[in-house]
Amino acid sequence: MEETKGRVLAFDFGGGSGRAILGTLKDGKIHMEEAYRFSNDPVLLNGTMYWDTLRHFYEIKQGILKAKQMGGFESIGIDTWGVDFGLLDEHGALLESAVHYRDDRTLGMQEEVFKAIPREEVYGITGNQFENFNTIFQLYSLVKQRPWLLERADKLLLMPDLFNYFLTGVKAAEYTMATTTQLLDAREKVWSKRILEALRIPAGIFPEIIESGTVLGELKQEICAELGVKPAKVIAIAGHDTQSAVVSVPTQEKDFIFISCGTWSLFGTELAAPLIGDTSFALNISNEGGYGNTTTLLKNIIGLWLAQESRRQWMREGQEYSFGELEQMALTAEPFQSFIDPDAPEFVAAGDIPGRIRAFCQRTGQRVPETVSEVMCCINQSLALKYRYALEQIESCTGRHYPVIHMIGGGIQSKLLCRMTAGASGRKVLAGPVEATALGNIAVQLMALGEIPSVQEARRIIANSETTYEYLPQDTEKWDAAYEKFKSFIQE
Repeated sequence: MEETKGRVLAFDFGGGSGRAILGTLKDGKIHMEEAYRFSNDPVLLNGTMYWDTLRHFYEIKQGILKAKQMGGFESIGIDTWGVDFGLLDEHGALLESAVHYRDDRTLGMQEEVFKAIPREEVYGITGNQFENFNTIFQLYSLVKQRPWLLERADKLLLMPDLFNYFLTGVKAAEYTMATTTQLLDAREKVWSKRILEALRIPAGIFPEIIESGTVLGELKQEICAELGVKPAKVIAIAGHDTQSAVVSVPTQEKDFIFISCGTWSLFGTELAAPLIGDTSFALNISNEGGYGNTTTLLKNIIGLWLAQESRRQWMREGQEYSFGELEQMALTAEPFQSFIDPDAPEFVAAGDIPGRIRAFCQRTGQRVPETVSEVMCCINQSLALKYRYALEQIESCTGRHYPVIHMIGGGIQSKLLCRMTAGASGRKVLAGPVEATALGNIAVQLMALGEIPSVQEARRIIANSETTYEYLPQDTEKWDAAYEKFKSFIQE
């Protein structure tokens, strides 16, 4: 008989791909094996950008099959990006594929929402950073443009909750995902009646909020029969990928600061409770729920999307580069010649990012980066400087000084970005683990199964399992001068 005790299956969905990873706790370390990898491609149809939700579930089933062939597993946990959701009718059927957060249905919705309820009041309740793609603005676009869809909806499930429902039949809202919606009362940890009533969003569509690490149930019998697997437990881990990643920060310090580097960069610190006040509101800093009912105070920054989408543009133009080649090219460019604000609105949508970077630099009176090397240098140094800007904002809210920045996630494979972050911030950078989200997903499952006693022990085990790399600040005077220039280009 296959031995599955202490062996778990983590599904990690990213903006461009997803993976199924088997994790095992053995000899004080977490060992990972990739069972399956798949593409995650948006679908543009009749002017709307969707996620291919049914394909997602097909890929989950394929991952389960591959994991079965590799020896089986005791439980399943799923993490995804935040904010996006599926709507179910009264029979539990999906009304339509989930709409992509980069869809333009939310354009202008912030202004419409604030006519119904003041911006200050929304922040005071939720503590969330204002972003066009937040669930609150997606739902208000339905109130204004497609009210019949909400009328037909019986339940709203955020992406990992939706997949958990497909697997188990249980409808629930995992806490970390619920906090990405800008509809949750951050202090009371309940759906905000005030916001829902002001925006005419039906409160009945929101399911019960459950803690991260809750065992929802077991795989449906029909799925077990279809795939020939045992009824593994399905665990509502920290479903927001950022919060899974935070679990894996390899530190025993109570006060630490991190950057989760991927398509988005999430820069933040872990607190015992929300920090909502005039300063955090003015700086548009987010309070999001973490594992163990903690709060992550963070800034959401456009991250390696800029490099990823630039690479796609160059491929469209017939020039194919690997990310390693792009990093090497960036090293050949003269530094500190041009900067962008990575979070400027023109960089959110897919398309010709290099062209938009040139336009930004021309409009702001800077040297225009013409070559691939110059564009990549501009992206990396601008990201590093935006990290410093976020660091100063977080420190102004907490009143604390963080001497070390923990960089985690796939983006740390860019040694250039890690080195630039140390230089720009004037702080030591510890980079690792790369597989932060998957490790956090696995760790929460193991805690739910009783294999790991606490998040502190999980972090110790992860630190013991993974190699971290140290980067020390260099050329601080040059970076300080560059930062003064960079700040003049930030668009708040």
